[in-house]
Amino acid sequence: MSYLKLISTIALVAAFSVAPAVAQDSLIPKEHFKIERPVKLSPDEANKVYDDLIQKMAAGYAQSGNIVAKDFRNWQRENNSPYLSAGHGNRFLNNYSNPKGEGYLKLRRGEKMPVGAIFAKDSFTVTEDKEIFPGALFIMEKTATGINPKTDDWRYVMIMPDGSLLGDSNVTGDESMKFCHDCHKRAKSRDFLFLIPKAFRAR
Repeated sequence: MSYLKLISTIALVAAFSVAPAVAQDSLIPKEHFKIERPVKLSPDEANKVYDDLIQKMAAGYAQSGNIVAKDFRNWQRENNSPYLSAGHGNRFLNNYSNPKGEGYLKLRRGEKMPVGAIFAKDSFTVTEDKEIFPGALFIMEKTATGINPKTDDWRYVMIMPDGSLLGDSNVTGDESMKFCHDCHKRAKSRDFLFLIPKAFRAR
């Protein structure tokens, strides 16, 4: 089994471990699997880890065949260093915006992003023992009105480090990404988008 496949398998088992008798609905994740004691890194340390890891991460995501997974590193990186995100299970994240998504950090309350705006967040984990593991790629895309009323027409996709698809909210009957929009509802006033902490914004 490859390194990336192993990490992907561990993450999936941790995220979906339930007792055999539990109802089927319990198999749907309610939140990201959390890293209990995440290591804190300085911006320089986080960038060094990311620089060493990104080629392997990008190659893994690209195996999915998803066009965003193949192209996102050519987009605008909105943060100046990876930052720890409690909302994504205490993983280090980077935020990339396609051309239609650029400028979202200046989005005012009540304003909407244009159809076609896409955001991609790659992630990694650093353990207390300083072991480094690639994480999932999180994708959020603004689709046309009426495409998916359940998610206010936002599409959520999660791709594992080995390129396997964990979920896609626009796939018929796929509830595995429901928890993404449930969380993003807290940012409804800014079109369901959370903002990068100011200290980590690239501009």
